Amino acid sequence: MQHTATQYDEVIQECRDLYEKKMKDYGCAWRILRLPSLTDQIFIKAQRIRSLQENNIRKVDEGEKSEFIGIINYSIMALIQLELGVVDQPDLEASKAVELYDKHIAETKQLMLNKNHDYGEAWRDMRISSLTDLILQKLLRIKSIEDNKGKTLVSEGIDANYQDMINYSVFALIHMSETKKAS
Repeated sequence: MQHTATQYDEVIQECRDLYEKKMKDYGCAWRILRLPSLTDQIFIKAQRIRSLQENNIRKVDEGEKSEFIGIINYSIMALIQLELGVVDQPDLEASKAVELYDKHIAETKQLMLNKNHDYGEAWRDMRISSLTDLILQKLLRIKSIEDNKGKTLVSEGIDANYQDMINYSVFALIHMSETKKAS
């Protein structure tokens, strides 16, 4: 499992680097986005991944990898929005936004480690397409919870679903890097 933790950190470092660069380019403009807008943005990325997996023809020169990275980073933004609430104007310094990113990734990684222990790294035997489908399922669950004003009777909350999508995306990116190394 230590190998998984190291691979996880490598994937997250690439995602975090992009997040930091975008903070320099755009600031925290995303702070004005309501949760359903972030959910829809993630949904678009997951749908594109599924389309890429099903279609042979690509008209945009970006592959699945950038979309999985986007799912991770938008999910972190959603977790930050859940914690801080939505604002009318960007209100975070880049350093604070990165600090919050690190906080939520640490919590999400710990969740992964706990589940990975209990499930025996079952994700290693899964297909990337199955991970994509699970992400889409989580998005549909989040949309239902959002439509119910955040209320659930017996189910996990929105935050747990965002965390699962981050972890599924990390697993997909690990699979992709292992496939690339094997070729």
